[in-house]
Amino acid sequence: MKKVTTDSRIEIKEVYTAEDLTSLPKEVLEEMPGQFPYTRGVQPDMYRGKLWTTRQYAGFSTAEESNKRYHYLLSQGVMGLSVAFDLPTQIGYDSDHALSEGEVGKVGVAIDSLEDMERLFQGIKLEDVSTSMTINATGFILLALYVALAKKQGADLTKISGTIQNDILKEYAARGTYIYPPKPSMRIITDIFEWCAKEVPKWNTISISGYHIREAGSTAVQEIAFTLSNGKAYVKAALDKGLDIDVFGKRLSFFFNAHNNLFEEVAKFRAARRMWAKMMKDLGAKDPKALMLRFHTQTGGSTLTAQQPQNNISRVTIQTLAAVLGGTQSLHTNGFDEALSLPTESAARIALRTQQIVAYESGVVDTVDPLAGSYYIESLTNEVEQKALELIEKIESIGGSVSAIEQGFIQDEIAKSAYDYQRLVESNEKIIVGVNKFIVEELNNTPLLKIDDSIREIQTKRLETLKSRRDNMAVLNSLEKIASAAKDGTNLMPVVVEAVENYCTLGEIADTLRKIFGEYK
Repeated sequence: MKKVTTDSRIEIKEVYTAEDLTSLPKEVLEEMPGQFPYTRGVQPDMYRGKLWTTRQYAGFSTAEESNKRYHYLLSQGVMGLSVAFDLPTQIGYDSDHALSEGEVGKVGVAIDSLEDMERLFQGIKLEDVSTSMTINATGFILLALYVALAKKQGADLTKISGTIQNDILKEYAARGTYIYPPKPSMRIITDIFEWCAKEVPKWNTISISGYHIREAGSTAVQEIAFTLSNGKAYVKAALDKGLDIDVFGKRLSFFFNAHNNLFEEVAKFRAARRMWAKMMKDLGAKDPKALMLRFHTQTGGSTLTAQQPQNNISRVTIQTLAAVLGGTQSLHTNGFDEALSLPTESAARIALRTQQIVAYESGVVDTVDPLAGSYYIESLTNEVEQKALELIEKIESIGGSVSAIEQGFIQDEIAKSAYDYQRLVESNEKIIVGVNKFIVEELNNTPLLKIDDSIREIQTKRLETLKSRRDNMAVLNSLEKIASAAKDGTNLMPVVVEAVENYCTLGEIADTLRKIFGEYK
């Protein structure tokens, strides 16, 4: 008989029985939710106490247009905002830079200065919302802009909450929006850890991301192995700087993908929590909150099909169930049209309603970790953990994540998995409904959200106006302070906050550090 496997090539037996659990330690089978190592969830009552945070990833065009979408989503029951930035913002170029042409406002909102941040959150009190920002190489600048705006609003900085993704290692491995070489990039990240612990203690200083690793073609096992290995590298860098693991460890969060193989995804989330708790304990953490793996989930962008796009609503529903049954703390659901364009308002509403139907109508939130004790789920959780640990040990033998990335090991592993998956699809061994089976001739009339190139002209004129009326001597002084801090090793965050308050642009700050740190090629 043909073998049946998960997407990570873990062989699945025809039937599972109590005998499959006899090899598991007694403490694993008797573990309760909210107890170390948190396989069953980080809270004893999970969703009976509080539902996950419903987020919708949104950002496009100008700050004003994105602001309208945020107000709409908040009116429809979204609990937290999730900001998408355009590519120039992500790699440290202002909208008027030559390399920004054709990209301004396209895959996210264009943010050049504090003025744009003011427009983005017009009418939204930052004390009242939790904001996640998907930003990495320029994450420290966007955080500074957010803090500067909160100060202008008169907010108590100890109360503002949210997350910057700030995970640069996965950029080198899987995504590509890096600026500086690994060493100075890691230094910026630990500067953020140190500064936030004192100034914005509720802010999650990093979202260690498996999402983009999975989008690049990894398996579920590789996703958690590479992500937790990167997390370990960040923890070690912070420890080397003398930071307290029980302080910064509480502010680490994770960002995972949810794909269609329901039970493997649930097992992946459960295994990741168990692995991270043990890893942090081995690194010296004692505070229970520093041992807990808290994570945001986004449904799988790479699983969406341009063919028969309405089928994506079903895919997103399965992925939503996987995230919730796996114990996520926060969730974003993709619009069904996102294989074709940024989501329209209608598609975003259906995606949000998908979460709300699961939350309020399905019954899956009524008890904690409802799949616990399943012969299949417990066995699969254990197998995912063992295979991920084997991969982490291989990375450790190379010298850790930074060395493994520098030597191309992680990139090669992802590329091999992506190739294997595509080969299975093209040979019809892996069925994708509407793509290689159950195909129909169709005229795709799905409404699309289109962003035109006039956004760059708007942003360029705004930059010209800003630069003509700001205090340019204060700008030069701020940029010199940033250069000095970069050279002498003092924490960059205070001078970057001061710079954005003086209306230095994102590009000016990034370019100042390019001259000191260089660019990664």
